[in-house]
Amino acid sequence: MTDMIAQFAKLHQPGNPLVLYNIWDAGSARVAVRAGAQAVATGSLSVAGAQGFDDGEKLPFDFALTNAKHIVAAVDVPVSIDLETGYGDDASAVGTNARLMKEAGVAGLNIEDQDLSSGGLRDVAAQADRIKAAADTGIFVNARTDIFIQTPVENHDEIRVQAVLERCQAYADMGAGSFFIPFAVDEKIIAMVCEHAPIPVNVMIMPNSPSLERLAELGVARISYGPGPWMAAMAAFEAEALKIFSNRD
Repeated sequence: MTDMIAQFAKLHQPGNPLVLYNIWDAGSARVAVRAGAQAVATGSLSVAGAQGFDDGEKLPFDFALTNAKHIVAAVDVPVSIDLETGYGDDASAVGTNARLMKEAGVAGLNIEDQDLSSGGLRDVAAQADRIKAAADTGIFVNARTDIFIQTPVENHDEIRVQAVLERCQAYADMGAGSFFIPFAVDEKIIAMVCEHAPIPVNVMIMPNSPSLERLAELGVARISYGPGPWMAAMAAFEAEALKIFSNRD
């Protein structure tokens, strides 16, 4: 297990980013690995949707843990799980859940700083404690900030970057291995974060994102696709199903 965690950490190289075409179950994990994935990572919306739940920790933790075990058993590459806010009311609970994931063979976790009850962001210090509780288990933590998600794109500016970097430093100080900035698409903003972040930076592909090659040039170390792959798979499934059932009329 420790080897998988170390292997996963080494894949985060600024300028030579780890590309994660996000999966949602053991079957999609196997497909990703057959296609050449060096590691696999879930997206919470995809995992929840595949089980008939909404995103936002509506999927019970036990379901998420069982799904993680199935994925780990199905592939021989590092597995990262999107644990949303950590499924815990406090840092201790987050640490317990992280330990259970590590014991299941998971190499990495995403933990975000959104407060699901208020819809805003958690206090930096409180979130840093949650990151520490997870990182202290030895698992690789990809600390996500939702600042860019909660800010209109036209307001993604240097002031927001400073707020982002403050959170990045706080999370890095508590043991985070990488820093996730979903919804950041402007090259200047991404480059600023990559230049000043003390840990490798993860971005998510959006319709208006720079190319993979350009993101590498900007210093990105990890690129993920979020719910996009699952949505594309479901759209293809629905299109084929509509053909079949419409032909029966």
